[in-house]
Amino acid sequence: MVVVVVMMMVMMMMVLIVMVMVVVVVVVVMMMVMMMMVMMIMMMMMMMMMMMMMMMLMMMMMTMMMMMMMMMMVMVMVVVVVVMMMMMMMMMMMMMIVMMVMVVVVMMMVMMMMMMMMMVMIVMIVMMVMVMITIIMKFIQIL
Repeated sequence: MVVVVVMMMVMMMMVLIVMVMVVVVVVVVMMMVMMMMVMMIMMMMMMMMMMMMMMMLMMMMMTMMMMMMMMMMVMVMVVVVVVMMMMMMMMMMMMMIVMMVMVVVVMMMVMMMMMMMMMVMIVMIVMMVMVMITIIMKFIQIL
């Protein structure tokens, strides 16, 4: 009897342990997946950064070669730095400029429309006045 009870206990323990193990494994897998996602995002970011850096380096190398060829090192360096700065700025600015231009164009369009409307109104009024005058003249003649 005692042996059977002990066996039961052991079985229960085993089952519990297995369950705990399963839960732990699931949690670990979830964690891993989360980590993978985060890592992927991080990697993407890093890749972008690396690409940028590589571009910079390439530009630098090019400029270095230029410097080697031309002995006007300082000039070239200054120009390159300015150009790089300009490039970076332009990237930022381009969006702004495009937006600005769009706004300006729209404004211009609206202004044009308004002007056209005004012109049409003026012409209409003039026409009306002309017609009125002619009618009045006719009446006067008849009288």
